Amino acid sequence: MKHQYVGDISDYRKYALLRALSWGGTNCIGVCWMLTPSDGSSDGKKLTYLNKPEQHRDHDPVVFDVLAHTAAEPDRRRLQAIEDSSAVASARYFNEQLPDNAGGRRAFMDRCASEFHDADVVFFDPDNGLETTLVRGRKNSNKYVYLDELAAFYASDKSLLIYQHFPRIERRAFIASCADRLRSVASGAAIWTFTTGHVVFFLLVHPDSRARLAIAAIEACGRWDASFIKGEYLGWSRIAVG
Repeated sequence: MKHQYVGDISDYRKYALLRALSWGGTNCIGVCWMLTPSDGSSDGKKLTYLNKPEQHRDHDPVVFDVLAHTAAEPDRRRLQAIEDSSAVASARYFNEQLPDNAGGRRAFMDRCASEFHDADVVFFDPDNGLETTLVRGRKNSNKYVYLDELAAFYASDKSLLIYQHFPRIERRAFIASCADRLRSVASGAAIWTFTTGHVVFFLLVHPDSRARLAIAAIEACGRWDASFIKGEYLGWSRIAVG
């Protein structure tokens, strides 16, 4: 996540999904922004939707109004404005900048886990998504979340929500591949995907999670037109037998 992305159309969809999964604050969501420095690119400037409230506001009026207000004041296009809005009820935020070095990253994840010790679900918001072949600690490795990091949170009985940007490959196969990788570190999880034009969010509901999170996921699947967010249940991952 970068400050420059705040208010983008993908950002709108993300907060709408978080609000739906929070179920009015009944489910406590820990938001790990995985914040990285601005790269000076034009990414994050898809804001024209804010000028067409008649087309877009009904998806989530609360989030739309918060983002429109924030984007209207460029100095406020930052994550703090989102946090202060309380748009996602009962959410907690970990907004430290994620280091690129391995040692700093380990300390970052430890502090994040401590901050979210009583959260129901932890949302990871990396710039790109799941790890690729880039070694942790190398330049730009902070744009990814690593599977063993997800496994550690899941092992502490946390459900997980993960942001994944679509690469330029066939999407159904890519989603299936990602789901298989996530199943390898989340035994027994019920898995949902929430797909948008450029992004897929993976929700992994821990078997010890309260039923209200799965109910919120089911309701979210039917909440919007598929052109905004398409929700789909992928089933359960098998419980590993040791």
